[in-house]
Amino acid sequence: MSLVKLSIKGISYSQTQNGAYALILNEVDGERKLPIVIGAFEAQSIAIALEKEIKPPRPLTHDLFKNFAERFDIVVKQVIIHKLVDGVFYSSLICERDKIEEIIDARTSDAIALALRFNAPIFTYKNILDKAGIYLKSNTAETDSGAQEIDVLSNPETFGREEESNQSGDVYSKHSLQELNELLDQAVSQEDYEKAAKIRDEISKR
Repeated sequence: MSLVKLSIKGISYSQTQNGAYALILNEVDGERKLPIVIGAFEAQSIAIALEKEIKPPRPLTHDLFKNFAERFDIVVKQVIIHKLVDGVFYSSLICERDKIEEIIDARTSDAIALALRFNAPIFTYKNILDKAGIYLKSNTAETDSGAQEIDVLSNPETFGREEESNQSGDVYSKHSLQELNELLDQAVSQEDYEKAAKIRDEISKR
Protein backbone atom coordinates (compact mmCIF):
# COMPACT_ATOMS: atom_id res chain seq x y z
CA MET A 1 0.00 0.00 0.00
CA SER A 2 1.29 3.44 -0.92
CA LEU A 3 1.96 6.10 1.71
CA VAL A 4 0.56 9.62 1.47
CA LYS A 5 2.36 12.50 3.18
CA LEU A 6 0.30 14.79 5.39
CA SER A 7 0.81 18.28 6.82
CA ILE A 8 -0.99 19.99 9.69
CA LYS A 9 -3.67 22.46 8.60
CA GLY A 10 -4.71 23.53 12.09
CA ILE A 11 -6.84 22.87 15.14
CA SER A 12 -10.40 23.98 15.77
CA TYR A 13 -13.06 23.36 18.38
CA SER A 14 -15.01 20.22 17.49
CA GLN A 15 -18.62 21.01 16.67
CA THR A 16 -19.62 17.37 17.14
CA GLN A 17 -18.10 16.54 20.55
CA ASN A 18 -18.09 18.86 23.56
CA GLY A 19 -14.65 19.37 25.10
CA ALA A 20 -12.89 17.91 22.07
CA TYR A 21 -10.91 19.47 19.26
CA ALA A 22 -10.55 18.66 15.58
CA LEU A 23 -7.02 18.28 14.26
CA ILE A 24 -7.04 18.81 10.49
CA LEU A 25 -4.34 17.16 8.40
CA ASN A 26 -3.75 18.13 4.76
CA GLU A 27 -2.86 15.79 1.94
CA VAL A 28 0.44 17.33 0.77
CA ASP A 29 0.01 16.51 -2.92
CA GLY A 30 -3.77 16.75 -3.02
CA GLU A 31 -6.83 18.59 -1.77
CA ARG A 32 -8.23 16.14 0.77
CA LYS A 33 -8.27 16.79 4.51
CA LEU A 34 -8.15 14.20 7.28
CA PRO A 35 -10.01 15.41 10.41
CA ILE A 36 -9.12 13.66 13.67
CA VAL A 37 -10.91 14.33 16.96
CA ILE A 38 -8.44 14.79 19.83
CA GLY A 39 -8.62 15.80 23.49
CA ALA A 40 -7.97 19.24 24.94
CA PHE A 41 -4.58 18.32 26.44
CA GLU A 42 -3.27 16.92 23.16
CA ALA A 43 -4.66 19.92 21.26
CA GLN A 44 -2.81 22.23 23.64
CA SER A 45 0.44 20.30 23.21
CA ILE A 46 0.19 20.34 19.41
CA ALA A 47 -0.72 24.04 19.34
CA ILE A 48 2.28 24.92 21.51
CA ALA A 49 4.57 22.96 19.19
CA LEU A 50 3.11 24.89 16.23
CA GLU A 51 3.57 28.22 18.01
CA LYS A 52 7.29 28.92 18.11
CA GLU A 53 6.77 32.08 20.19
CA ILE A 54 5.25 30.31 23.21
CA LYS A 55 7.84 28.60 25.40
CA PRO A 56 6.50 26.72 28.45
CA PRO A 57 8.48 27.41 31.64
CA ARG A 58 8.56 23.66 32.32
CA PRO A 59 8.55 20.78 29.82
CA LEU A 60 5.16 19.37 28.92
CA THR A 61 4.74 15.60 28.69
CA HIS A 62 5.68 15.47 25.00
CA ASP A 63 8.65 17.79 25.58
CA LEU A 64 9.79 15.47 28.37
CA PHE A 65 9.55 12.49 26.02
CA LYS A 66 11.66 14.31 23.45
CA ASN A 67 14.29 15.29 26.05
CA PHE A 68 14.36 11.71 27.34
CA ALA A 69 14.68 10.26 23.84
CA GLU A 70 17.46 12.65 22.85
CA ARG A 71 19.39 11.87 26.03
CA PHE A 72 19.49 8.22 24.94
CA ASP A 73 20.07 8.97 21.23
CA ILE A 74 16.60 7.90 20.14
CA VAL A 75 15.15 9.73 17.14
CA VAL A 76 11.57 9.66 15.86
CA LYS A 77 12.04 9.31 12.10
CA GLN A 78 8.41 9.38 11.00
CA VAL A 79 4.82 8.83 12.06
CA ILE A 80 2.44 6.55 10.16
CA ILE A 81 -1.33 6.57 10.68
CA HIS A 82 -1.76 2.94 9.71
CA LYS A 83 -5.27 1.86 10.70
CA LEU A 84 -8.82 3.17 11.06
CA VAL A 85 -11.31 1.08 13.06
CA ASP A 86 -14.76 2.33 14.11
CA GLY A 87 -13.70 5.95 13.68
CA VAL A 88 -10.50 5.52 15.73
CA PHE A 89 -7.13 6.17 14.08
CA TYR A 90 -4.14 4.03 15.05
CA SER A 91 -0.59 5.26 14.58
CA SER A 92 3.00 4.11 14.88
CA LEU A 93 6.20 5.94 15.73
CA ILE A 94 9.14 4.83 13.59
CA CYS A 95 12.15 5.32 15.88
CA GLU A 96 15.85 4.77 15.38
CA ARG A 97 18.77 4.24 17.74
CA ASP A 98 22.26 3.11 16.73
CA LYS A 99 20.91 2.55 13.20
CA ILE A 100 18.38 0.04 14.55
CA GLU A 101 14.77 0.84 13.69
CA GLU A 102 11.89 0.13 16.05
CA ILE A 103 8.13 0.59 15.61
CA ILE A 104 6.18 1.82 18.65
CA ASP A 105 2.38 1.92 18.88
CA ALA A 106 0.96 5.34 19.82
CA ARG A 107 -2.25 7.30 19.92
CA THR A 108 -2.45 9.49 16.84
CA SER A 109 -2.63 12.73 18.83
CA ASP A 110 0.50 11.80 20.81
CA ALA A 111 2.30 10.66 17.68
CA ILE A 112 1.64 13.98 15.91
CA ALA A 113 2.64 16.01 18.98
CA LEU A 114 5.97 14.14 18.94
CA ALA A 115 6.36 14.38 15.15
CA LEU A 116 6.24 18.17 15.47
CA ARG A 117 8.94 18.17 18.14
CA PHE A 118 11.23 15.86 16.15
CA ASN A 119 10.44 17.55 12.80
CA ALA A 120 9.37 14.11 11.60
CA PRO A 121 7.10 13.66 8.57
CA ILE A 122 3.56 12.33 8.99
CA PHE A 123 2.13 9.71 6.63
CA THR A 124 -1.00 7.65 6.18
CA TYR A 125 -1.96 4.92 3.76
CA LYS A 126 -3.89 5.79 0.61
CA ASN A 127 -6.79 3.48 1.52
CA ILE A 128 -7.28 5.31 4.85
CA LEU A 129 -7.35 8.69 3.10
CA ASP A 130 -9.77 7.27 0.53
CA LYS A 131 -12.02 6.12 3.37
CA ALA A 132 -11.82 9.08 5.79
CA GLY A 133 -10.50 11.99 3.73
CA ILE A 134 -12.87 14.85 2.92
CA TYR A 135 -12.91 17.87 0.65
CA LEU A 136 -13.58 21.01 2.69
CA LYS A 137 -15.60 23.71 1.00
CA SER A 138 -16.36 27.18 2.39
CA ASN A 139 -18.26 26.14 5.51
CA THR A 140 -19.36 22.62 4.70
CA ALA A 141 -17.53 19.40 4.00
CA GLU A 142 -19.23 16.26 2.80
CA THR A 143 -17.97 12.77 3.54
CA ASP A 144 -18.55 9.78 1.27
CA SER A 145 -21.50 8.77 3.43
CA GLY A 146 -23.14 12.15 2.85
CA ALA A 147 -22.69 13.31 6.44
CA GLN A 148 -21.65 16.91 6.92
CA GLU A 149 -19.10 18.53 9.24
CA ILE A 150 -20.07 22.19 9.67
CA ASP A 151 -17.46 24.89 10.27
CA VAL A 152 -14.83 22.34 11.28
CA LEU A 153 -12.19 24.88 10.26
CA SER A 154 -14.02 27.99 11.43
CA ASN A 155 -11.19 29.00 13.76
CA PRO A 156 -8.01 27.04 12.94
CA GLU A 157 -5.00 26.93 15.25
CA THR A 158 -6.78 28.55 18.18
CA PHE A 159 -8.55 27.22 21.24
CA GLY A 160 -12.24 27.66 22.00
CA ARG A 161 -15.27 28.61 19.97
CA GLU A 162 -15.11 31.45 17.47
CA GLU A 163 -17.47 33.65 19.44
CA GLU A 164 -15.37 33.19 22.60
CA SER A 165 -12.25 34.14 20.67
CA ASN A 166 -13.92 37.28 19.34
CA GLN A 167 -15.00 38.30 22.83
CA SER A 168 -11.48 37.80 24.12
CA GLY A 169 -10.14 39.87 21.24
CA ASP A 170 -12.41 42.75 22.23
CA VAL A 171 -11.11 42.58 25.81
CA TYR A 172 -7.44 42.51 24.81
CA SER A 173 -7.86 45.24 22.20
CA LYS A 174 -8.11 47.75 25.06
CA HIS A 175 -4.57 46.98 26.24
CA SER A 176 -1.37 48.60 24.98
CA LEU A 177 1.25 46.49 23.22
CA GLN A 178 3.48 46.59 26.30
CA GLU A 179 0.60 45.43 28.50
CA LEU A 180 -0.19 42.63 26.06
CA ASN A 181 3.40 41.39 26.14
CA GLU A 182 3.33 41.45 29.93
CA LEU A 183 0.01 39.54 29.93
CA LEU A 184 1.49 37.02 27.48
CA ASP A 185 4.50 36.40 29.73
CA GLN A 186 2.17 36.03 32.72
CA ALA A 187 -0.12 33.58 30.91
CA VAL A 188 2.84 31.44 29.79
CA SER A 189 4.36 31.42 33.30
CA GLN A 190 0.98 30.28 34.65
CA GLU A 191 0.81 27.66 31.88
CA ASP A 192 -2.50 29.08 30.65
CA TYR A 193 -1.78 28.43 26.99
CA GLU A 194 -5.34 29.01 25.81
CA LYS A 195 -5.15 32.56 27.14
CA ALA A 196 -1.63 32.97 25.76
CA ALA A 197 -2.79 31.99 22.28
CA LYS A 198 -5.55 34.60 22.34
CA ILE A 199 -3.18 37.33 23.55
CA ARG A 200 -0.68 36.30 20.89
CA ASP A 201 -3.37 36.68 18.23
CA GLU A 202 -4.12 40.24 19.44
CA ILE A 203 -0.39 41.11 19.36
CA SER A 204 -0.17 39.76 15.81
CA LYS A 205 -2.97 42.11 14.75
CA ARG A 206 -0.90 45.11 15.86
